[in-house]
Formats: sequence, C-alpha cells, structure tokens
Amino acid sequence: NRERLSVCSKVCYAVGGAPYQITGCALGFFLQIYLLDVAQLDPFYASIILFVGRAWDAVTDPMVGFFISKTSWTRFGRLMPWIIFSTPFAVISYFLIWFVPDISSGQVMWYLVFYCIFQTLVTCFHVPYSALTMFISREQSERDSATAYRMTVEVLGTVLGTAIQGQIVGKAVAPCIESPLFIGKTNSSVAMEELNMTHDTGSLTDTRNAYMIAAGVIGGLYILCAVILSVGVREKRESSELRSDEPVSFFQGLKLVMNHGAYIKLIAGFLFTSLAFMLLEGNFALFCTYTLGFRNEFQNILLAIMLSATLTIPFWQWFLTRFGKKAAVYVGISSAIPFLIMVAVLDSNLIVTYIVAVAAGISVAAAFLLPWSMLPDVIDDFKLQHPDSHGHEAIFFSFYVFFTKFTSGVSLGISTLSLDFAGYQTRGCSQPEEVNFTLKMLVSAVPVGLILLGLLLFKLYPIDEEKRRKNKKALQDLR
Repeated sequence: NRERLSVCSKVCYAVGGAPYQITGCALGFFLQIYLLDVAQLDPFYASIILFVGRAWDAVTDPMVGFFISKTSWTRFGRLMPWIIFSTPFAVISYFLIWFVPDISSGQVMWYLVFYCIFQTLVTCFHVPYSALTMFISREQSERDSATAYRMTVEVLGTVLGTAIQGQIVGKAVAPCIESPLFIGKTNSSVAMEELNMTHDTGSLTDTRNAYMIAAGVIGGLYILCAVILSVGVREKRESSELRSDEPVSFFQGLKLVMNHGAYIKLIAGFLFTSLAFMLLEGNFALFCTYTLGFRNEFQNILLAIMLSATLTIPFWQWFLTRFGKKAAVYVGISSAIPFLIMVAVLDSNLIVTYIVAVAAGISVAAAFLLPWSMLPDVIDDFKLQHPDSHGHEAIFFSFYVFFTKFTSGVSLGISTLSLDFAGYQTRGCSQPEEVNFTLKMLVSAVPVGLILLGLLLFKLYPIDEEKRRKNKKALQDLR
C-alpha cells in the first residue's frame, strides 16, 4: 500500500525550484556591479537598495506564510494558485530591475521599488513551493527522494544563473583603476574621468542591452519552469491532513511552531552553517581576484564549485539514506574545513584553488540538501505532538527561509563593513594588505568557526533515525 511518486512527478516538482535559484544567483553576483557601473548610482544609494531589498525579502516570507495559511483549498490546491498567479508579475518586475530608466532623478526609487516588488513576488512563488513538499506524498522516503531531485535542479539553477548572466554580460565589467597609493591623486582623478568617458561613449549602451537580454532569457526560463511545475505536479490534500484535524489560528500556530524544540534546534544549527557558506560565497570573487591574483579565473572557479555541488547531490541522498541525516550533516558540512584552511595558509596556487573549489562544492551540496530533507521530519514530529493542529506547513518553511535570508543580510553587512574598515578600493587593480588579510578571514577563519559552532548545535537536535521510524509508524496509525 506504499504511495510512490513517479520519476516524472519528481522531475516536474524539482524543476519548480530552479527559478528562485537562477534569479537569486544572477542578482547576488551581478546586481551590485550593475548598479554601480551600468546604472551609475552613487555607492551609498546602491548599498541602501541592496540592504533594504534583502531586509524586505526576509520580512515577506512570514507575511506570505500567514496569507497562505488563510487560503482556502481550490480545485488547483491551496499552494499552486500562488505559484501560478505570481509568475508573470515576477518576470515583469525582474526585467525592470535590469532596465535603466531615462530619468534624471528617481532612479534610486525605481530600483528600490522594483527590487522589493520582485522579492515579494518570488517569495509568493518560493514559500508555497517549499511547503508543497508536504503535499506531494505522505511517505517520508518519497518526500526525501523528491527533495534530492529538487536540490539537484536547484544547484543546477545556480550554475545556469551564473553561466547565462556571466556569458551574456561578461564583457560588461569595467577596467580596473590604479590605486591612488601608486599614482598621484590628480592623475587618478584624470584617469577615472577618462575611463568613465570612454566607458560611457564606447560600451555603456551595449552593456545595458546585454543585461536586458540576460534578464529576458532568465525570465523565459522562470515561466517555463512554472508551467512544468503546475502541469506535472498534483497537490494532494490528504497527504498532509490527519483524521483529527481541526483548524487553529495563524498566531496560535506560530506560537506552537516557535515552541517546538526540534524546529528551533534545527534552525539554530543551520543558521550558523548557512552564514558560513554565505560569507564564503559573497567574498570568494574578491578573494580570487585580489588575494590569490586570479582575476581572469573567477568564473571558471565558481563554475567548478557549482558543478561539483550538482554532481554530488545524488551521493549525499544515498549517504543520508544509508547512514542517517545527522551523520550526513557532520560528514558533509565539516568536509570543507581542511580545504578552507589550506587555501588561506598556502601560497597562491591555481591547482590548489580548484581543488578547494571542488571540495567546497561537495559541502555546498550537503548544505543545500539536508535542511530541506530534515524539515519534513520536524513537521511530522510536530503533528504527533499537536494532532489537533494543521495547516502550518507554510509557517515552518517560511520562517526557515526567513532565517536563511536574515543570515544572508548579516553576511553582506559584515563583509561590507569589514572591507570598508580595511580600506577597500572600489574597482582597484590591487588592494592594501589589510584588505587581503580581511578577505582571508572572511573566506577561511570565520566560516570554519561558524561551521564548528553549527555542528555543536546539531548535537542537540533530537530526531535521529530511530526517532524518524517511530514517528512514521505513529503517523500511519493516526491517519
């Protein structure tokens, strides 16, 4: 009587995870460069747009989770209508982020408004999509298998986002500027002015067009993935509900969720490990360019990380099935530690850097897969403790996404403040020694410390393999 999902259903479900990763990767790696060098905004206003956009993005997750919990079931389901109706508006707002309006004033508000609108609409897609895990099957093993498919496609989405945006706008990066430490300030100002004039007259229009072409390609992929998801996946109401279900208000449910010990311990552990990998991700380009001196190899090194992560997702799915999810956490996430130490201690070496990139990708795969594989176990444990409460799946997923985005904002703030304090030179050909030391800390020492702290917190996580089996049997009895 075991309920099995077809491979086609798992693939269609997995494809739905690509839009969030493709757009997020493109924005994460290229939006700051675009605002400064293409839209030519003042760095202060660019930082406001980035920080406010990230903060608003985090706030929208619990808001959308609240509205989803109040949504009634339709013939399409309760979650699928959110995915379908948000898609076209999200694509339009995403395209407008990469458009330079022909207005002398108000550009800051243009980018701030459309960036926040897009973050809201992509949240309306991603939160219900994440909660959909609980409505495709009632079998833990089937949900875990579908999650592995999803993580493979999502990591592949980061590769696509990097490759599409990087290849189309790869020539849009402005030449570096010699540091005033090595040439006179007057000459530096003249060089800056001449460089900006050449950039404006020669390639700025082509650069703007390249960004819009990339936005169009990514928007088309967003729509295609949403169509495949909505056509190939059926949302099953009976997969999540128990016989004794009674409706409970959102705020009562939120209180119950936040008092659930297993959920808080899982969130705390992944909060620190996620922050470690986000610090590494956010500063790896600068580290390769300035500290290691591989300015022309950054895209290839980043591609090595993403391809390694994509190819090792199936391995981690097998590992957690064979040895358990907690063991996969300890082995998978800690495997990056010796390589992070190696890249900071050893002299600049391209081969060593590629080895570190592949090893980091293996850990990134584990960090991608395990939270989404372990959250359904926490929800099942919650249902056993609160059998009369239902409809809170979106709260679990939305607040997990909220905390991960919060760590993203924290990592961005830490990096920006640290590099600014160290004397970072914008678009400089070289950086002071203090900046290189700071970058080593941000991609090595600090992530290692955060990973170790997160692994210590995972010792408190109570759901091991034996507990999972008991919960599965108890849920079958309740249904």
